[in-house]
Amino acid sequence: MPAASPFVVRLRRDRFLQLGVVLVSLVLLSALLAPWIAPDNPVVGDLQNGYLVPPGHRFLLGSDTQGRDVLSRVLYGARISLAVGAISQVVAVLLGVTLGLVAGYYGRRTDSLIMRLADVTLAFPTLLLLIAVAAAVRPSLPLVFVVIGAVGWAGMARLVRGQVLQLRGSEYVLAARALGAPDRRVLMRHLLPNVRAQVIIAATLGVAGAIMAEAALSFVGLGAQPPTPSWGAMVADGRDLLRVAPWVSVAPGIAIGMAVLGFNLVGDGLREAYDPRLGGER
Repeated sequence: MPAASPFVVRLRRDRFLQLGVVLVSLVLLSALLAPWIAPDNPVVGDLQNGYLVPPGHRFLLGSDTQGRDVLSRVLYGARISLAVGAISQVVAVLLGVTLGLVAGYYGRRTDSLIMRLADVTLAFPTLLLLIAVAAAVRPSLPLVFVVIGAVGWAGMARLVRGQVLQLRGSEYVLAARALGAPDRRVLMRHLLPNVRAQVIIAATLGVAGAIMAEAALSFVGLGAQPPTPSWGAMVADGRDLLRVAPWVSVAPGIAIGMAVLGFNLVGDGLREAYDPRLGGER
């Protein structure tokens, strides 16, 4: 059998990465299998028999003020969080990579214009900017997808631009341009593949940030709207019940923590596997 590459060897040895993969897998399986493993309907409750029932045989994680099963809502809430994380990062990657490639390759006025726009975006507190944009129009999940991705493009663009500035003077890039290769070919065939690793790492870490951002927006009522199960909205529903029914907020809070920790561990593990110099021994 051929020997494993150093990258694969480092992946196998990183126990924190393995823990992250386990956590992300649990969240992903919860989202995919929710219709089959959720005990009850996540949006229909039983006020007569299910009002704030503590965790037990009837409701494994308890029920909320609407008589809805918390476990079922947590399982379905994973779908919202993963969808927001994935779709928002697709938006951020498309915008950030495109603008970062253009800024780093062409430089001068183009670079200055794009980077000043990125600086303006990064100058505002992310959560405050998200709340301002989401509050300007009617709250909805598609809006959350686009807003989080649109806010996240600036960091991605700066990352890609920095890599392109280092690579555009490389021999293979200069040779391609000397042979008459059009700019589009140089960007797509010679520069983009060499920033792919950094983009994958940033996008993985960005999913964790997007999950937190969606939870924060839903917490203040600007994300998923009732009765859609959302982890942030569930935490908000139970914030006044922490003394009498802590399970309403604790269960989705733990789910948020698991998802964010999992994606952060995977992102850090990939970063160190691609370049061990970026991190020490863990």
